[in-house]
Amino acid sequence: MSPSRPQAEGVKQFENERVIVTEWRFAPGAETGWHVHGHDYVVVPLTDGTLLLETPDGEKRAELKVGVSYSRNVGVEHNVINANDHFLSFVEVELKP
Repeated sequence: MSPSRPQAEGVKQFENERVIVTEWRFAPGAETGWHVHGHDYVVVPLTDGTLLLETPDGEKRAELKVGVSYSRNVGVEHNVINANDHFLSFVEVELKP
């Protein structure tokens, strides 16, 4: 994590034997810190905005649109940063094997 960036807040909403549901809340410029996903997952945007993704292959941008979900596979490694000057949030649904 960058010492100059605020920390994104992950609030676990639900977990059972099949899924983990977490709401991620990002102040402007906030980041998750580097992490590797241990499960396939689905992202459900709650706000529109742009994510800056720091990845082992370089920086990428992802545009979020309210209600337009997307999925990624297990093993994704990145640091997720709110690249907006406004609050951003999404729900992440991790799918357990």
